[in-house]
Amino acid sequence: MLVAGCKKEDPTPPKPTVFSLNSLKVNGTNQGFNYDNFNLNPVIDLSFSAKIDPASVPKGIQLSHSSGSSIPLKVVYQSNATDLTVQPESPLVALERYTLLISPDLKSTAGGTFQVPITVKLRTGLDSTAKFPTISDDSLLTLVQRKTFGYFWEFGHPVSGLARERNTSGDVVTSGGSGFGIMAIPVAVHRNFITRSQGLERIQKIVNFLGTKAQRFHGAFPHWLHGSTGEVVPFSPKDNGADLVETSFLMQGLLAARQYFNGNDPAEKALRDDINALWKAVEWDWFRQNGQNVLYWHWSPDYGWEINQKISGWNESLITYVLAAASPTHTIPKVVYDEGWTRNGGFRNGNTYQGITLPLGPDYGGPLFLAHYSFLGLNPRQLKDGYTDYFTQNRNHTLINYRYCKENPKHFYGYSGRCWGLTASDIPDGYTASSPTNDRGVIAPTAALASFPYTPDESMEALKFYYYVLGDKIWGEYGFHDAFSLDQPWFATSYLAIDQGPIILMIENQRSGLVWDLLMSCPEVKSGLSKLGLQ
Repeated sequence: MLVAGCKKEDPTPPKPTVFSLNSLKVNGTNQGFNYDNFNLNPVIDLSFSAKIDPASVPKGIQLSHSSGSSIPLKVVYQSNATDLTVQPESPLVALERYTLLISPDLKSTAGGTFQVPITVKLRTGLDSTAKFPTISDDSLLTLVQRKTFGYFWEFGHPVSGLARERNTSGDVVTSGGSGFGIMAIPVAVHRNFITRSQGLERIQKIVNFLGTKAQRFHGAFPHWLHGSTGEVVPFSPKDNGADLVETSFLMQGLLAARQYFNGNDPAEKALRDDINALWKAVEWDWFRQNGQNVLYWHWSPDYGWEINQKISGWNESLITYVLAAASPTHTIPKVVYDEGWTRNGGFRNGNTYQGITLPLGPDYGGPLFLAHYSFLGLNPRQLKDGYTDYFTQNRNHTLINYRYCKENPKHFYGYSGRCWGLTASDIPDGYTASSPTNDRGVIAPTAALASFPYTPDESMEALKFYYYVLGDKIWGEYGFHDAFSLDQPWFATSYLAIDQGPIILMIENQRSGLVWDLLMSCPEVKSGLSKLGLQ
């Protein structure tokens, strides 16, 4: 018997095997699937368990921006084809988020499938290259003042001339921020941004509006007004009347302007008379709420004293008590200052933070605007009493804030000796008074820039960093935008009057002392300071 045999073929071909990612490195480092603060030309090394089919790579390995746009890649295959080096064809954008997706569209040369998709999150770091040509420090200060002044000059309300609360406020103007803007006009004349006649005309427009249209309550102005009608715009449901602190910021500006426009021509004389009428009409003593030894912040024609907020130190309101004591018509006795503002010395601190003793105020000093708003016109270099030397108070407060940011205990990306300053500002999806005890990872340029008189070297370093390094992110039509976070990253597009004003004014006080000289030359202010025991 002849027997012949042969091998029987399996009609079902074998399935291609799956393959996996063996290793992932970005710039030579493995950090799992999240990479922060890398350079703009990252080198991404991928190692797989099988040889990769090059035809599948364009769909299988994709890099995209957080906006969804695709980033072209260049791919280099190593000799065994299991290892790939991936890079973007062009540099990425600094401080942006990207996603690297390795999907099942990736195949091996044997037809194998990359079964489990992998998502790698990447965030670029800071681009430290200069965004603008280098200019002298003096020219840079002038540039910042000029651009920032544009917020009050070019963007001032067309009817009233008052400052809009923020760049998105429409007809809502702010009394306190307008006071800062009024103080900025003598600075602008001094720096030749505008002429003296232009400055006089704008302030007269503002003063006429305040005297004839703006609602007042016992001589005090509300926080917000309608820029065309002068009617109150409620700041909150029960805050629809007088705001004494905002009024003091406005009066501070008006008195400085009165001292600046001191000429004998009829226009300047008329301006001084009109300012004096507004100044004398404020019933500071009425805000003692039935004769108490403290001033109250708010009063409403509908809700009376229901907010019931005492103006009690330490905060931004020293100027309120100084002007109340200085009033020629509605003054307050020293006991109101002693018991209300100082709380009979209860506003003392005396503790040490970041190696620095803080004479007054809350732990770590609080937000930096406490060292700014009252001292736009009050010269802390000439101010001391039994509690403190006020320049020491403000310098120490600022240095604590600076050193805290430099130490960066919460490890927010970007904080440094060049990037510092916590104060009230916009934050993502809101607004807060940032400080070392309320640190959200958000830096506000006004914090360091309005601190120039206290920390000139540290503030200049911050200014250069904001302008040259972050200028493509935060420098705009009216100077620096309100705030930013390099950690998130996030960059505000907003401008706020109360943050813009102190930048102009405190830089000028450091450069020439002009604004300090103006307010401190007021006879009433000298009298008020003396009355309160401030030497």
